[in-house]
This record gives sequence, structure tokens and C-alpha cells, in this order.
Amino acid sequence: MQKVITDDMEALLDILPPRIQRPLRQQEDTRELLEVVMDLGRPSEARFLKRELVLHDKEIEEADIDYVVARIGSFGDDNRAGIERTLHRISAIRNRRGHIVGLTCRVGRAVFGTIKVIEDLVQSGKSVLLLGRPGVGKTTMLREVARVLAGDMGKRVIIVDTSNEIAGDGDIPHPAIGHARRMQVATPTLQHAVMIEAVENHMPEVIVIDEIGTELEAQAARTIAERGVQLVGTAHGNTLDNLMMNPTLADLVGGIQSVTLGDEEARRRGTQKSILERKSPPTFDIVVEIQDWDKVAIHPDVGEAVDALLRGLPPSTEVRWLDEQGEVKIEKAEPDKGKPVRGKRVAKADKPSKIYLFGVNRARLVQMAREMHLDVDIADNLHNASVFVTSKNYYRRKPQQVRDAESANVPIYVLRSNTPPQLRQLLSTIYHLAGTDRTDYFTLALGEAEEAVSQVKDGQEAVELSPQSAYIRRLQHLIAQRNNLASQSTGKDPERRVRIHKGQTRGD
Repeated sequence: MQKVITDDMEALLDILPPRIQRPLRQQEDTRELLEVVMDLGRPSEARFLKRELVLHDKEIEEADIDYVVARIGSFGDDNRAGIERTLHRISAIRNRRGHIVGLTCRVGRAVFGTIKVIEDLVQSGKSVLLLGRPGVGKTTMLREVARVLAGDMGKRVIIVDTSNEIAGDGDIPHPAIGHARRMQVATPTLQHAVMIEAVENHMPEVIVIDEIGTELEAQAARTIAERGVQLVGTAHGNTLDNLMMNPTLADLVGGIQSVTLGDEEARRRGTQKSILERKSPPTFDIVVEIQDWDKVAIHPDVGEAVDALLRGLPPSTEVRWLDEQGEVKIEKAEPDKGKPVRGKRVAKADKPSKIYLFGVNRARLVQMAREMHLDVDIADNLHNASVFVTSKNYYRRKPQQVRDAESANVPIYVLRSNTPPQLRQLLSTIYHLAGTDRTDYFTLALGEAEEAVSQVKDGQEAVELSPQSAYIRRLQHLIAQRNNLASQSTGKDPERRVRIHKGQTRGD
């Protein structure tokens, strides 16, 4: 199927002040327009796929913002509004008094034919979870999934549309969802409740849900799947192992727990006594990692993939893409089970990751690396970089350099600030990327906790462990608890760590 794109561009242009409309209408590449940004006291700006454009030299005034607000729907608790019967989204930035001082008018497009590369998966009746970086097309694909399942397959499909991004603003949903029905959500905090209500009241065969992001929503998704309803959704995270590292959403792929083996079983397996195992069957049967608009990596059996990753083995994956003729190409990567990936190098040991800095103090980073006895290699251009490092302020503005890094699939590390603790955490993370696999750090951290337990049982008063993430600290607390010892977390991130001792547990 050839892709057909509809974007209702006139509806978006009509809500903008005339002096901003005029230069936009003169552009020849409006089909590549991503968003229009209007911030009080600054010139208005248009962001295209490959460029940015200042639309008018005159700074945005309150009257300009009021002009737009008067022509769109009302803002919800998530500070998002829309234009009725379109897919466009207008997001507000407010000051401390609640007044709107900035608007991001994002173009919404319905793209018919986007799911050709995974159409057989969604038609299989299995629950499918879509992952991918922001802007890669997850919501667009969800919209097409709903249309195909409700139309071509004749299934009863209900969309739980929290921010009206899937089916557009207003009471009448956008035609792009076909015969699927849409349930709106009054406030984002009620998304999980509406998910359950959809199942209990409307007998759907399929539930479509965008941005599963809280523990309550993950629990609701499990409840729906256990009732035999097919789920197609998206979640925060780019890859399967990202999701496994997220304690809030790990339940979507079965959850992870620390299990203590007996001495004999540990020897038989050739592992530490404390290992990680999947806690339960996954909520979603299939995970699709969207790498680009026409390219995906598929984990066809999530349970097997998670089990493999926890054992330090590469999971079976299937890469699919569309060629120039629009035909689906498939490449299956079967793992070599005799070669575990534990300890795998992302870069050679004598050639550490090249870091490209954008908006980050180079001298301060070099000084911090010297203090940590690290040999940091800073790249002069993006093409030679293996990690792109920028600040939160720059990343939010999405300048050309950030978009280039995303297009080139260079990993991006975002610093909250240029402070020494943030730089230290950055270097620690980069060191891990250039060293062993994440699964190995799980094993090392749990082994350290196990050793600390032995030391305390042998009479040592207390043992402090190495700094770890909140998720790993939680597993270390579990090891102490199972051995009838107390534990507590001390210090501030990124130096926060677990202390195991005798007494009352305080946790994190």
C-alpha cells in the first residue's frame, strides 16, 4: 500500500496571527513542518524536518498568544489543547501565576499505510507494545492500527485517548481512526480508570492506548490482557532493555525479581546465589522497537527475550524495513547461545567512547575526568561520535545538532545541568557504555550485596555498597531483607547507595 498523508494544514495556519501565517504560506516545504513555537518576548519560529525559520522579527506579545488561544479548544490538566476535527496539538507553557507565556503548535498528520511492516503482527490477535524515541511515529502508527483492526478486520476497537492525540480534538473523532470508537479521558491521572471502564462497559476486542507511563496504568493493562482483550499500546522507553530497567513499567514485560538460589543450584547453573528472573508472564506478547519511520526491530516472544537478557544472552530479534519499492524486507537474527553477551564491549577497551559535547562545559568535563582517572576522548564532529551529550535546556529547544544526532541514531545523554555531580554521573555512565553489558552490572551489584550480607553475618557492624540506581538499590534491599538484615539508602544521587547492617530496615 502506498502511503497517503493528510495534515489539515489550513486548519493550523488559520489559528495563527496573520503576520505569522503569511511567511508560512510562502514556504514550499510545509509538508515537512513539525511545529510553530510562540514564546512571549521572542520572535516566532517554525521548525521543519531539516531546518528552522524565524517567521517575523517582531517579538511575540500577549495579544498574539490570546489570538491563538481564542481559536482552539480548552487546555486540559496536561496543558494540551487541539483544533476540533484535526490531529494538531497545541501545548502551553505557563508562568507561576498560571498565565500562558508560550505555545507549541505541533502539526498532527494521519499517515495511511504506516503499519504495513507490522500488519501481520497486529492482525494476529496478540498484544503488541510499540517502543521508540519521541517523534519516530508511535502515535501515528497506533492511529493506523485502530483503523485497520476496526475496518479491515471488523473488530470492536476502543481507543483510550488521554490527550486527544490519536483521534483529535472535539467530540467527533478524526476520520483517520475509521470505525474505531474513542473514549476521552478527563485528566491524565484517570487514564488507568478509563482503560478498565472501556473493558467493563463496552465489550471491546481490542484496546488501543498511547503512553502507558505509570504503575496504575501498567496494572490496568495487565488486567485487560488477562480478560482476553488484545492490547496495542506505546510506553515510555526506546528498547526492551530500557523497559526492563524501569521499575514502574517492567511489569509490562513480566517484571523482574531477585531470587536467591541454594548453594547446589548456584553451582549447577554456574552463577551467583542471587540472580534475576522474570516474575510473571508478560502483559504484551510482542514488542516492536521503532527505529525509523520504515524500520523496526521485533521481539516476537517477549517472555523468551526477557529471559535471555537476564541470563546475559542476546534475544532472538527480527528486523523489518520497507525497500524503495515499498516491499517488506525481513532479516532474522538468531542468537548464538554458546556466546553470552555478558561482558560484551560496546567499544574496544583501548578505544573508549568518543563524546560529542553540545552546550556542555568542555573544560569542566575534562577536569572531572582527570579527577576520576578516566581518559576521555572528545569528538570534534558528530560523525566521529559514539555518544552525543547536551544539556536539558538545549535538548528541549531541539536545535539542528540535536536533530542530526537523532537522525544518525547516535545515543543522546541529557544533563540536567553542568554541575560536577551531573558530570560525574555522565562519565560513570559513559564508562559503563564502553565497558560491560548492563546485565553484568546487575550481577555485580547483587553479588556485592550478597558479599555484604556475609560480612555482616560474620560480625561486621555495617557494610556500605557502591552507588547504584534506584532500581538496583531496591533489589539490594530485597537481598538484605531475605537474609533477615536491615538496610537503608544513604547519600544523594548520583552517589546514593545501600548500607546493610543489623537492625530496622528503612529502605530508600
